[in-house]
Amino acid sequence: MQIEIVKGTTHDTLRVRRTDGTQAEARVAKKGPFPHDLVHVAVEDALGMRHAFLGMIAAGRHPDEIAALATSLGHASAAKAHVPDPSIVELIQAERLVECFEAEIWGGPAALDDLQSVADAAFSASLVARIVLTESGVAQIRARLASLSADWNALPVGGKIRCDWAA
Repeated sequence: MQIEIVKGTTHDTLRVRRTDGTQAEARVAKKGPFPHDLVHVAVEDALGMRHAFLGMIAAGRHPDEIAALATSLGHASAAKAHVPDPSIVELIQAERLVECFEAEIWGGPAALDDLQSVADAAFSASLVARIVLTESGVAQIRARLASLSADWNALPVGGKIRCDWAA
């Protein structure tokens, strides 16, 4: 699947072209200095997550549907804590890890043990199994984020980043 994120002023645009030729597009709110969905690219690629956010899009779901799907199938939050449907566990695990790496974008890298502790707390609160982070996996994610971030920061408004993602 080809992923394209177009840099905007008030929002960015996520475009995908699936391997079957179908396409989807979604407006994405700006939540920080770097697109949330590019963090998904780095995390899901490095950890081989094929049934999380990007895998669901590759399988035909529209990006805007995924939050509603997660809510309907039991996405655990502070207000609604119950065990999620197995079909969205990897989606939730990916989201918790994306949040951890977004925190690093804002505040700098954490030691592996600290990063794992934060991720474990997030997994526990979301009622999903923990994913054990490794030095090599974290290094791969950080390197991809550094490269994507440099590319993103160099883009003018209207510029785009393209990534290939294998389902």
